Amino acid sequence: MSFLRAFWLRFRNNRAAVGGAVVLGLVVLLALTGPLLYPVDPFDMVGQPFTPPFARFLLGTDVAGRDILAGIIHGARVSLLIGILASLVATVVGVAFGALAGYYGGRIDDVLMRSTEFFLTIPSFVLAVVLVAIFSPTVVNITIAIAIVSWPSVARLARGEFIAHRDREYVQGCRAIGMPDWEIIILQIMPNALPPVIVVASLMVATAILTESGLSFLGLGDPNLVSWGYMIGVARTVLRVAPWMAAIPGLMILVTVLAINLVGEGLNDALNPRLKQR
Repeated sequence: MSFLRAFWLRFRNNRAAVGGAVVLGLVVLLALTGPLLYPVDPFDMVGQPFTPPFARFLLGTDVAGRDILAGIIHGARVSLLIGILASLVATVVGVAFGALAGYYGGRIDDVLMRSTEFFLTIPSFVLAVVLVAIFSPTVVNITIAIAIVSWPSVARLARGEFIAHRDREYVQGCRAIGMPDWEIIILQIMPNALPPVIVVASLMVATAILTESGLSFLGLGDPNLVSWGYMIGVARTVLRVAPWMAAIPGLMILVTVLAINLVGEGLNDALNPRLKQR
């Protein structure tokens, strides 16, 4: 309890992080309750195309007469879902690779790190585009593609943390009493190695949202679901005529990504107070 209390006090003192957490909480609340409070299908043509904001509809309509507000609300759910799931999968895979490589070293380290470096040599967004283009652009495939291009950075970080902890006294004591390797890795080293990984994972959510938006902008989003990137992609051909169609979802992406980055920085300061003092 003392650790959680100290963590909360350090996080609370970072006003930018608290502000980011409040904004992020509002976005999550919008994604969870918005479709219930505003039950309009984002694919329904409810009015004339190119209706400006604050006229008949609060945020106007797009090129097909669809309600932009409905798209923003439903798009929040899709964008956050892809970002969180992709980051979660990438974190689990990256930590598994990094833990095994860092703890055992030797040939296992060489094989796992050479595999990791192979993915790092390919530009992440280009690889995501290729993977989604090869397979059908569904939410599942997009999430998997983003996770594939994201896990190597987590693996390298986790490997460094495990290398730093594997020869410490508490680990040597666990080996001396005959504790199995899997128990040492999961129950002893993992809790001490996770704080920096948690920070990177939180920031990865923002990167995943941006990647999904870029894929949707290029026409590689799920055609059956509305996301913020999909809305920008639809509006890219009418930027001069109706700039609000791209500006509104773009602003939502900007605010959400900024809030996530602020929360990530706050987590970094709260979980690693010594780094901040340096």
